[in-house]
Amino acid sequence: MRQLYVIGIGAGDPDQVTVQAIKALRRVDVFFVIGKGAEKRELVEVRTTILEEHARRPYRIVEIPDPPRDRSVPAAGADDAYRGVVADWHERRSELLEAAFAATEGVGGILVWGDPSLYDSTLRMVERVLDRGRVRFEYTVIPGITSPQALAAGHRMVLHEIGAPVQITTGRRLREEGLPFDRSTLVMLDGDCSFTSVPGDDVYIWWGAYLGMPDETLISGPLRKVEQEIVTRRAELRAAKGWIMDIYLLRRG
Repeated sequence: MRQLYVIGIGAGDPDQVTVQAIKALRRVDVFFVIGKGAEKRELVEVRTTILEEHARRPYRIVEIPDPPRDRSVPAAGADDAYRGVVADWHERRSELLEAAFAATEGVGGILVWGDPSLYDSTLRMVERVLDRGRVRFEYTVIPGITSPQALAAGHRMVLHEIGAPVQITTGRRLREEGLPFDRSTLVMLDGDCSFTSVPGDDVYIWWGAYLGMPDETLISGPLRKVEQEIVTRRAELRAAKGWIMDIYLLRRG
C-alpha cells in the first residue's frame, strides 16, 4: 500500500459526507473496516451504504475482526490500569491493520465515524504501524462532521453561551469531577447515565442517540424533569439494537 486515507464520514447520515471526503473515497482501491461483531453489524452496513452512494471506481472491503478487550478493568478509578488495557488493545488492533496494509496494493482507506480527531483511536494505530517500520506509506486525514455538531443541529442550539467555553469530557470524568458552573459540558462515552449523578435543579440537558441515523432519538429539557425519561428510553433502544451510541450537553442556569 502506497497511500492511506483516513476519512471522517460523519455521524451516520450519508448526506453528512463532505465533498472532500467523497473525492477521497473515489481514490481508494481497498477500504479497511474493523468489525464490531454481530450486534454492531449495522455500523458496517452504514459504511457500505456510504460507499455505494458515493464511490465510483471499483473497490473492495477488507473486514478486520476487532480483537477482544479486557473489560474486567473499569475505566473509573484505575487510570493507569485502564490506559494499559487500552494500549494493549490498540497494539493488537494495529498489528491486524499492519498485516492488512502489507497485503494490499494501491490506495487504502479507513472510514471513521464522525471525525478522526475526537475520541477515536485510528490515527494512534496508524502511527503505531508506521513506528514499527515494517510497512511504509503516506497518509492523509479528511475531517468529518462530529457527533457534537450533529447533536447541536438536531436540537437547533449553540454548544456554548456567548463568550463562554465548552468542555468535552467523558461520563467517568463527569462523575469524578462534577459539572462546572462556568461552561457548557459535552459528555461522550457514558455507558452509566452519569448525568443522574449531577446535583442541582438548575441544569438543562440536550441528549441524542444514533445521531444521523434513521432511528435518531432526541430528548431535551430541565435535567430533573427528563432524566428518567432518558434513562428509560436509552435502555429500550439498547435492548432493541444490542448497542447504543449517545451523547449529551449539560448546562447550568
